[in-house]
Amino acid sequence: MIFARSESDVAVVLGPGGPVGTAWLLGLAAGLRREGADLARADLLVGTSAGAIAGAAVAIGRDLEALVDLPPVRPGERAGDLTVMPRVLEILNMPGVDRREALRQVGALAREADALPEERHLAAMEHLVGTHTWPDTPLLVTAVDTDSGEPVVWNRDSGVPLHAAVASSSAAPGYAAPITIGGRRYMDGGLGAGSNVHLADGAGTLILIEPIGHLFPAAPIEADVRVTPDPAALEAFGPDLADRSRWAQVHKAGQRQSTDIADRIRSLLPQRWT
Repeated sequence: MIFARSESDVAVVLGPGGPVGTAWLLGLAAGLRREGADLARADLLVGTSAGAIAGAAVAIGRDLEALVDLPPVRPGERAGDLTVMPRVLEILNMPGVDRREALRQVGALAREADALPEERHLAAMEHLVGTHTWPDTPLLVTAVDTDSGEPVVWNRDSGVPLHAAVASSSAAPGYAAPITIGGRRYMDGGLGAGSNVHLADGAGTLILIEPIGHLFPAAPIEADVRVTPDPAALEAFGPDLADRSRWAQVHKAGQRQSTDIADRIRSLLPQRWT
């Protein structure tokens, strides 16, 4: 799917990064808003996985500072099947593998995994996003069809509730079950094309914010600003991107890091007069 962009457009692309990366994105966006650099002023927001959650919360004007705390985990609730993601990476990184066929194999793993049920993941996304209704700010949310291996892009014209689109984008295999939309099942959008920067093609200004960008320091992406976690934020992250116990400290690390980049990002964002 191609979305026409103008050279005068400013696009903000928010990448994947698990629950920990989500906390950092929300904290960073909260701090930027407080500094007068609200990412919702962009002409386009592209969100994938963690970035879909943060992008939706930003676009609808959610109180981002209030999201420093997560709802408590239910007693006995598991973190999912931790053996699935290493198998996913093995499939996707096989030499000479056809990408669509690999994603179909990953989709089969995702459907079979003993993961967080759909209804629980949907409820969690509803809590974080706060609404079923898409914002006026142009927002694109990515996912992958588990059967075909085809990437999909949801927007406000897709007829999909916002929280369901976000849930599908963040349904990492083994962590959360694929989300059923229109009789088909969808999984994490980051499996299709990472941060999906290509969806911002044509925009004159690109602000790229990637919670796991430090893992790909040589990524050949031309962005006007590329933000990744700084050393203090990485220390707060810890070794496990799914470690929900680190949410509050990572959210605060994102807020703190925002002060270092606010001036630059504020200068790039369009002015919105009300």
